[in-house]
Amino acid sequence: MNRVYGIIGIKAKMANWNADFTGRPKSTSNGEIFGSDKALKYPMKKMWESEDKKVMYIKSWKEEKDSIIPNKLAERYEILFGKVDDKKVSTNEVMNNLFKCIDVKNFGATFAEKKQNISITGAVQFGQGFNKFDDTNIEVQDILSPFADSKAEEKGKEAKQSTLGTKITVDEAHYFYGFAINPKAYDEYKKLLDGFEGYTKEDYEEFKKVALVSATAYNTNSKHGCENEFALFVECKEDECYLPDLSDYIKFDSEKRCIDLSEVEKLIEGKYQNVEVFYNKYKLEVVTTLNKFDIFTKEKL
Repeated sequence: MNRVYGIIGIKAKMANWNADFTGRPKSTSNGEIFGSDKALKYPMKKMWESEDKKVMYIKSWKEEKDSIIPNKLAERYEILFGKVDDKKVSTNEVMNNLFKCIDVKNFGATFAEKKQNISITGAVQFGQGFNKFDDTNIEVQDILSPFADSKAEEKGKEAKQSTLGTKITVDEAHYFYGFAINPKAYDEYKKLLDGFEGYTKEDYEEFKKVALVSATAYNTNSKHGCENEFALFVECKEDECYLPDLSDYIKFDSEKRCIDLSEVEKLIEGKYQNVEVFYNKYKLEVVTTLNKFDIFTKEKL
């Protein structure tokens, strides 16, 4: 397969798609709200994990000294493939095993453990997902806990009041991530690893599947209200096709909730063999001459 470029759109309504360490939606120094690539990859990996696929870079837990703590990298590897510090384990074997993990196959890996120092640049690369909605407001909600304040007792005071918590969301935001897929990123490994086929059409289809539904499927308290609402996939006609971040070239009308792809169409003209646009037809308008599909049913519109 040849290179693929595209955009993934995530809507957040009374939700917090990607919080910083203060709990507020992540933003740049000038206040522009955005979501990191890690925020997008995580629900993808959770979806793959729920389908019993091998996922390497995801938090897992162990019990130690009456506590439950996260596994270390080597321990996560051991859960999936056995001990990595065994003297008989070669770098070739570790790399083969890593590529059996669907998250590594797509996003790459950094694996620095005993006698193993491996760095794999992923075939799939994301930009940052910037919010293109003009009227986003940050909402701060006070939450009353049903329990007394245990910290008061630690200070020698009687706990007479319930504790207060805070939930921070946006009223509405629309994040757009540009991405690029370079199947040739793994060509050198095909020469080194027995039976390794590189990034295949099947790998792309797996990525495409989670790119359309994983955010919608991932329903935590803060993520409820975050949904996949848009996706664009541009499959290049030739491998020597180099495009910029396509998310920079879409126009979003905040009042009409309308996406205009006219600039994207000019940019990709004559360079693609197939283009698909998926979107939530109930909440969005999309202005384009490209093939459009319902993001829920995958039926052509």
